[in-house]
Amino acid sequence: MKIDTMKRWHEVAQAKDVEGLRQLLADDVVFHSPVVHTPQEGKAITAKYLEAAFNVLNNESFSYVRKMQDAENAILEFRLEIDGIVVNGVDMIHWNDEGLIDDFKVMIRPLKAINVIHQGMGAWLASN
Repeated sequence: MKIDTMKRWHEVAQAKDVEGLRQLLADDVVFHSPVVHTPQEGKAITAKYLEAAFNVLNNESFSYVRKMQDAENAILEFRLEIDGIVVNGVDMIHWNDEGLIDDFKVMIRPLKAINVIHQGMGAWLASN
């Protein structure tokens, strides 16, 4: 049975459910970071980056403010605030025939937001 990918993504992200996240990712998933220059390939590294995002970005101010979706893709615009900086970003998600996420791209603006996210993600990844 095909997964309702976006329904499941929102459940996993809201709960910061790392095991649920791993189950939602395809083995060959590719993650495109707004600060890492090369695509990150594979479930393990993608799960690690998204777990870091759950812990750094997914705070009480985080919300998806616009959503566009078709049969295999979603573009989710988000907004949050960290250290007084308003972060605006987009998650671009593609999933395969089974409903597993096989491509995840994050774009963030403005530059101050990218810098604060880079620092927070780097610190979290270094300590975990």
